[in-house]
Amino acid sequence: MKKILATVFCAFVCFSPCLGASELSKINAQIKQTEQQNKKLEQQVKTSDREVSRTKKDLVRAADKVSNLEEQRSQMAKKIAELDSQRDKITKQMEQNKGRIADAAASILFVASNPSFNSDEMREYVLMSAVLSGVAMQLDSEIERAEQQGKELKKIRDERAVEKEKLDRTAKKYAREKSELDKLLKRRSAQNEKLKSQHSALQKKLKELSARAKSISELSAGVGSSEMSGDSRFSRRKLNLPVRGRVVVKFAEKTALGLKSDGWRVRTRGDALVMAPADGVVKFADSFRGFGKVVIMSHKNGYNTVMTNLGNIDVMLEQEVLAGEPIGRMNPDKPEMYLEVRRGNKAVDPARLFKEE
Repeated sequence: MKKILATVFCAFVCFSPCLGASELSKINAQIKQTEQQNKKLEQQVKTSDREVSRTKKDLVRAADKVSNLEEQRSQMAKKIAELDSQRDKITKQMEQNKGRIADAAASILFVASNPSFNSDEMREYVLMSAVLSGVAMQLDSEIERAEQQGKELKKIRDERAVEKEKLDRTAKKYAREKSELDKLLKRRSAQNEKLKSQHSALQKKLKELSARAKSISELSAGVGSSEMSGDSRFSRRKLNLPVRGRVVVKFAEKTALGLKSDGWRVRTRGDALVMAPADGVVKFADSFRGFGKVVIMSHKNGYNTVMTNLGNIDVMLEQEVLAGEPIGRMNPDKPEMYLEVRRGNKAVDPARLFKEE
């Protein structure tokens, strides 16, 4: 811009003999005004870039807090459910125990209220005494067991109360952090409006590619990847999974259809937060048949990551995303992510990049 302005200025200076002094003065003023506007615009762009960068970093921190709290709350709820199950089991056992104690006590009371000391029936008396002795021992045992069950039930109730208090205590904190995350996502969404208009043509091209691709691998290969290089630093340090969960199918293991898996299947919570596994660029963010909503990211040194079964997506095409930045949430009705890593045209074992939780 400065070079253009300088050229225009020189041209006008060269032709200044043909121009009046007042007209030349006006042109100089216009050039000066344009330069000031350009400086102001450049400053606005820098400020906008700084704000976008700050939003990204804030999102990474907020997403980590929310994801941790969701995991903690999930574990607490699971613990409470387990304690409830134990409580119900012991309560049932105590009810059964009450019946056995009542039967034993009734037997003793019956014999005590109908004593018989006839010498002709001495044998029956001895046998009855032995039976009563056994019943008395059983009664002691059942009473002792009932006392033990009572103590165990109290312990479970106390432990449940502690877990419930912890869960309630995190509720406000979780609501606060979730609200902050939602605000940041809205701010990022506003900042992305510029990207929307710029990438409408690309969106159309990717929709056509999605319609033609027969598999998720074809789709991933079609969007391209970052430039291949000899730099192995990207795959040297283990990354966090993009979603908290348990790996239920590993690379090369057989699937339910008897085919070898080209990635991992990660069982998650419904609506679990999904985060970018590493710095990268969003290359696909849309639905793909059989895989729900899909995000494909391009990373360093030719790596692509494919993440499926999202319920909603919070990123756009060609958006640069930081590691840990939220990109969406899992589908509550199908909380199992298929995670595939590709380098060039080949599927790579995610174990090379990711830590198993």
